[in-house]
Amino acid sequence: MLWSIGELAERAGATVKTVRFYSDRGLLPAASRSGGGHRRYGPEALERLRLIRSLRTLGLPLPGIGRVLDDEGAAGRVLEDAVADRLRELGAELRALRWREAALRLVRECPPGEQADLLRLIGAVSIPPNTAPLARFWRAWLPPLMPARALSAFLELAVPQPPDEPEPAQVLAFARLHAMTTAPCPDGRRPQPEVHRAAGAREVAALYAGLAEAYELAGPLLRRARDPYPGEALDAYVAAYAGAYGSRDTRGFRRLLAARLAAEPRLDRYWELTAVVLTPPGGSPVPTPGSTDDWLRAALERDNAGAA
Repeated sequence: MLWSIGELAERAGATVKTVRFYSDRGLLPAASRSGGGHRRYGPEALERLRLIRSLRTLGLPLPGIGRVLDDEGAAGRVLEDAVADRLRELGAELRALRWREAALRLVRECPPGEQADLLRLIGAVSIPPNTAPLARFWRAWLPPLMPARALSAFLELAVPQPPDEPEPAQVLAFARLHAMTTAPCPDGRRPQPEVHRAAGAREVAALYAGLAEAYELAGPLLRRARDPYPGEALDAYVAAYAGAYGSRDTRGFRRLLAARLAAEPRLDRYWELTAVVLTPPGGSPVPTPGSTDDWLRAALERDNAGAA
């Protein structure tokens, strides 16, 4: 039983143009040719065409469909891989659409006189947003010889991941973070803490490892809105700086550390915007390294005041 291209199209509920398209791309080979050179298809072509159309309905690309059809021995695995690839692509497309939707809502809610500046601000951010500029900012700000493992651990804490379903306020906060971290500093360089220059690469790596431990201890206290107080988290915080400066945790060092920290450059605005990006709508503010560091500094001040 052989059918012409028109007969196959009729049985499949497709158009002749569709059948010819798949046939020309090798997905639907003809069983034979008529004396006049016209394609003839067998019953297996009908099932193959139905499968092709089903896979196309799911959005699978033609190369992926070709691999599913050609590798009969591993068709299940190939199909599973193709579906997984398509799901990842759809996830990225959905994130981009949600980000665009939130950005459009932001523009709609903005006063008319501010829309031009807002459009320039959010237009500089790729969709879906990319965190690479924020990571580059921190790589330039941190010590150049910082070990890769310590650098990666800090970047994981310091670089906020954009939410999959953002609110307009989160879109605006991320756009401002992007603008802040890509703008050149007036003097061509970013001010860095004194401890970066006073300590070697090994000491700085130990400092950030110790700070990460202190932040982990203090994080639950911030989530419970506890007032700053001396304790295990502050001890870990002071010990991290003491190791970087080659000192011991003494009462004198705590007073010296408080004075040094007060004179260090601050990145308060960065952490404020990071908190907005990370905090879900209607949720409690998420502790950031900046807010946690502020809590620990306040605990240090309270400890020094109590000792005095």
